[in-house]
Amino acid sequence: MNKSTLLFLSALTVFSLSSCGGGEKSEDTDSVDSTKTEEPKTGPVSETFFQVPSPGEMLTFIKMVGGKNNKNISFLNPPANNKNYTDSKLQALNFGIYSCDLSYCSIFEIGSESLKYFKIVKTMGDQIGVSTAIKPEVIKRLESNISSPDSLAVITDDVYFSSFEALEDSKQGPTLALVVAGGWIESIYIAINLAKYEANSPVIERLADQKYTLENLIEFLKKHETDPNVAAVKVDFESLLAEFNKMGEADAKPLKSKEKGAATLSGGKQLVITEEVYNAITGKIKSIRNSYTLTK
Repeated sequence: MNKSTLLFLSALTVFSLSSCGGGEKSEDTDSVDSTKTEEPKTGPVSETFFQVPSPGEMLTFIKMVGGKNNKNISFLNPPANNKNYTDSKLQALNFGIYSCDLSYCSIFEIGSESLKYFKIVKTMGDQIGVSTAIKPEVIKRLESNISSPDSLAVITDDVYFSSFEALEDSKQGPTLALVVAGGWIESIYIAINLAKYEANSPVIERLADQKYTLENLIEFLKKHETDPNVAAVKVDFESLLAEFNKMGEADAKPLKSKEKGAATLSGGKQLVITEEVYNAITGKIKSIRNSYTLTK
């Protein structure tokens, strides 16, 4: 299994969520931890797969473009809020949110906070029925690798995706949809707290491209919208998509061939996000995310 993606069995339609990450994480070969690999699930030709981006992928990208020294945790969902999530909708959404916060702490090398968020993820995993996916020995792995950010990131991805597998295997489609939604909204919420608007910024361009991820995520939510909780989240995400749809398009920068004398290749189209539209999008993201985390 690739550590930045997980393939879920789906039906009729291929949903390919655009990856919000840049590059794969490398593991420290001197670490006491090791990466487990697994072959992707396969099935009959009529079966298709749904590709889920890791909530840490956007954060990995931001770290790559200059945020690696960041240690700010002020915008994460405080672990103490856990006690406020007593209904199934908020438990599933915040399992995804806290999983993303755990990934953030791992990627940005905030080891002590990683342990705190892991304990919350474990608690909430018990609540939504994925306790078998988060084994007690994982905390020992975290403690043993507290000074190895690469290994911490691998472990947190293991936790995230093994939880998804447990939900998929137990046919908890609506819960899985809410977890995916929570993880995605938190990753983009963290991104807008780390990035400031600058024209032609690679981070801002990556945020603009989240429109395509959001479109496909909404399609995934539609598969389970008979569940009222999923239907409500779909409405939230559709209101966010309406803000993304205000972006324009322009010709992408031409791509030059590396071969000497070769013709310049067309770059196609790219999304254009103005500061006004960016502010509207980020305002909507904050409103939706906080409605899931701030219940009092």
